[in-house]
Formats: sequence, structure tokens, C-alpha cells
Amino acid sequence: MYLVDSHCHLDQLDLSKYEGKLEHALAFAQEKNVKHMLCVCITLAEFPNVLKIAKSYPNVSASVGLHPNEIVDQEPTVEQLVSLARDEKIVAIGETGLDYFRSTGDVEWQRQRFRTHIQAAKEINKPLIVHTRAAKADTLRVLKEENANDLGGVMHCFTEDWETAKAALDLNFYISISGIVTFKSATEIQEVAKRIPLDRLLIETDSPYLAPNPFRGKSNEPAYVLQVAEYIAQLRGIELEELATQTSKNFFSLFKGALCLDL
Repeated sequence: MYLVDSHCHLDQLDLSKYEGKLEHALAFAQEKNVKHMLCVCITLAEFPNVLKIAKSYPNVSASVGLHPNEIVDQEPTVEQLVSLARDEKIVAIGETGLDYFRSTGDVEWQRQRFRTHIQAAKEINKPLIVHTRAAKADTLRVLKEENANDLGGVMHCFTEDWETAKAALDLNFYISISGIVTFKSATEIQEVAKRIPLDRLLIETDSPYLAPNPFRGKSNEPAYVLQVAEYIAQLRGIELEELATQTSKNFFSLFKGALCLDL
């Protein structure tokens, strides 16, 4: 049995308890049977470091993308994203999507950025990592208009209702659940976590953010995807091994460029 953290930001981890060394944090994750991690890019300025991390560890893959809330002087082009995504360690485009919670006013620029990422993903045939917050209707609309179902991807750190999850599943997307599911108040997400078909479920930490119970309020890290897996397995009434095995298979089925260990 092993686990995959399908979404983390290794370049942003708090490494103070690991003497500032990322390899120590990854070794601790290995001790918890977390055997693969996807280090997700959120700004193109930080992409070289994200790629460097992925190239330094065989059990780390990476993505390239610009988070919907990031403000930049120059928007990425389809050609630029495709060029950066050609590296064999890059297995996805994103994270991208829409976030109206932090952005106000006319957010057409977010929708255009989202479309650019979708077009790049289709051109290079790598799946999308989609972030959506307070924008579920527009997120689904843009995905449909751009025929993203031809490509697929994952709705990461999912926090919406079952109807939204069902619509995403119908668009050929996986649903990834983070440590939020362990929060007492997260009843809607818990219901979604129980209903997602097991062969379309992924798990993640989104570290260093959103640490699961009993680490809530502390800095998150890939090792804690174990707590996410344990909680969802209990919710669904299945063994941890079954959930770990299937979600790991799902990860490598979606992110075909990732180095797959034997399952």
C-alpha cells in the first residue's frame, strides 16, 4: 500500500522542523507511505524552482500554470505554457481556474487566463488542474465552452456541493479531496467524499495550506495526506488499503507522465 499526494506546493513548505531541508520532509512522507507527490506551480516566476524540485526527486512530478488570483504584468500565452510543459517532469497544466472570492470587479481577465490554460493543455495533451472558489457556474461553463472534457483533469481541493461534483465528473474530471474534509463543519464536502465513484477520487494536502485534523492550524506537508486518506476511508466504510490503492491508480491513470510505481 502507498499513497499519492496529488497536489502540494513543495517550494513553499515550512521546513523549520527539518533543518531547512526539503529532503527530510520528503523522507518523513515516505515513512508514512506517501510515495509520490505532484508539486503544483502557481506563478511562472516560481516555475524554475518547482521544476528543479521535480528534477531532483524521482518521486516528484510537477505542473506549470498561473493561479487565477495572481496579478502579473504580462499574461502567459498558449505558446509559452506549451513550451514550458514540454519537459518530461511536467505532467499537467495548472493550477488554473476561477476564484471570485479574492478578486473583485470585472474578472474577465481571469476567464481569459483560464481559457488560455485549457487551450495549452489541449495542445500538449496534458490534463488540467482546476481551482474554483465562489465561481462554480462560470468554471463549469468555461470548461464546457472550451471542450475541456476532451482532455480531462482534476477539480483540486474540492469544496463545492454534490451537484457541482456530478457536473465535473460528467466533464471527464476527477475530484480531489483535501484535509478540509476532516473539519467538523465540512459536512457538504464529507457527503461529496462519500459519493464520488472510487475510481474518480484523488486525495491531496494542498500543503503548506489546509492541514487536516489533528494538525489543523499548523503548517501542512505531504505526510499528512495519510490523515485525509484515513478519514475518507472511514467515511466510506472501506479499508485504508483499498482507498490508498485506488486513489494511487487514479493518479497515475490521469497524470500519465508521472513515474508510476508498481501497484
